[in-house]
Amino acid sequence: PRLLSQFFFADERVTRVVAEINGLDAELDPQQYLVLLNQLHLSQAHLLAVLERIMEECIPTQRHSRDYLVKFPEELLVDNLGNHMLFAAECLLAGTFLDMEESDGAQLRPQARNLLCSLELVRTVLREQSLSQPNSYPEPVRAVLIQFDRLFAEFELSYVSSLVAVKSPDEIYRQQEIIVLFCETVERALHLGYLTQEMIDGYEPLLMFTIPRLAIISGLLIYPEGPLSLERSPEEMSRVFSPFYNLLKKIRDLLWVLSAEELCLLERSLCTAE
Repeated sequence: PRLLSQFFFADERVTRVVAEINGLDAELDPQQYLVLLNQLHLSQAHLLAVLERIMEECIPTQRHSRDYLVKFPEELLVDNLGNHMLFAAECLLAGTFLDMEESDGAQLRPQARNLLCSLELVRTVLREQSLSQPNSYPEPVRAVLIQFDRLFAEFELSYVSSLVAVKSPDEIYRQQEIIVLFCETVERALHLGYLTQEMIDGYEPLLMFTIPRLAIISGLLIYPEGPLSLERSPEEMSRVFSPFYNLLKKIRDLLWVLSAEELCLLERSLCTAE
């Protein structure tokens, strides 16, 4: 159950697979080479997962901030993002620039080298610690973990920023505005009886359509200064809504002529229509 013991065996597995790859002629046995590469990917992912748990146990208050993750596109926020970063660093160090300009790759190579060297130091130090005192984390161990955590975070931010357009602070704020709008929409819908708490607690599939529809009405009529404010230009709106700027104006103009009873009837119909 000790994390350092788990790390020792996970590290042994990575070392063994790497040795098998180095001793194999890929051209003579390409199928086995692919099998070993997959084993390496899985064993490295397990090693990083154990290392993450060790850092949470050893340096929980000294971890490098990961607030920058909110800038990343949602499709990149996967469980094995760390393993992808490690693979990217190895490729950069080998002179392979994946989906990026050579000049960007050249700038990232020093960071990749520092990260991989730090990982090797961490592996050495933790292996030694697991064989001597597997129940403690002395200061030298903590120091190398803090350094690795910082280098990993810095490389992750730099690498992803070189590949995709990360969200600006303005875009992050606009997304937070949308979250607030949806929360206020749900609260209002519960108060008016359009929705029930049981529907929300039971993850009623219809809510995936109902809440966004009600949020559009709320954003145009109830909270007109929020993220759906048409006083802004399309460029100032969130990218979620900006492509529909003209359509939103037409919807708002139609909503303005409805009576309170007609608006209530419309909202109720939106809660049932598919």
